[in-house]
Amino acid sequence: MDLGIAGKWALVGGASKGLGLGCAQALAHEGVNVVMVARGQEALQAAADALRAGLGQRPVQVIAVAADITTSQGRAAAFAAHLDYDIVVTNAGGPPPGSFRDWDRAAWIKAVDANMLTPIELIKASIDGMLARGFGRIVNITSSAVKAPIDILGLSNGARSGLTGFVAGLARNPEVAAKGVTINNLLPGKFDTDRQTATLQATAQKSGKSVEQVRAAQQALIPVQRFGTPREFGAVCAFLCSQQAAYLTGQNVLLDGGMYPGTY
Repeated sequence: MDLGIAGKWALVGGASKGLGLGCAQALAHEGVNVVMVARGQEALQAAADALRAGLGQRPVQVIAVAADITTSQGRAAAFAAHLDYDIVVTNAGGPPPGSFRDWDRAAWIKAVDANMLTPIELIKASIDGMLARGFGRIVNITSSAVKAPIDILGLSNGARSGLTGFVAGLARNPEVAAKGVTINNLLPGKFDTDRQTATLQATAQKSGKSVEQVRAAQQALIPVQRFGTPREFGAVCAFLCSQQAAYLTGQNVLLDGGMYPGTY
């Protein structure tokens, strides 16, 4: 299927690895010019070089910007690389797990700044251009915890739920929705990423079990009996950015292998 977005420009956060990289790869292979942003310059450059090599002679631009997208300076660097984006994929690392009793005001502000206010700032910086051109796709990578909160991820639950509420209102505003701009949230469950590996290792260390035992136990809870891949995640992200997804907006798209047990 031709997604109809070749030649568009996309900004993808957290694009050096994991889910962000999966999105950048999927978009680039659809002919989208991609500005990849991540904090680690070495990993980002390696990912961008590999993506360019995989594209061969296709006329797609891949630009790497080593910056912290959660800062005003990082966002300025992203928009200095390219000013007008047709597609924005917001993605920043989730806050650490823990007990709510241990989180002070600074911890909450940091979580809200990274996982709620940063996406909002990126939307503010790009949406007017999208509206003027009559096309825009904004995809926020959030978490399945928005749908089914995880007790030790209170910082993430709170910050991402705040973003979800904001998006629900903005996406349905006729001044946005009727002008070809969609805003959706993509909620990952358990995926084979570095973050997931670190979580498995921490759980194994705490429980006294092997990483393989912990992985097998967690996969057994997922109806498809495995973790997802960044490539699968990127494919769904690319579809949300497509011409075909023009009637899909204001939604929380849960991608978790069927793990969420609810009907709605």
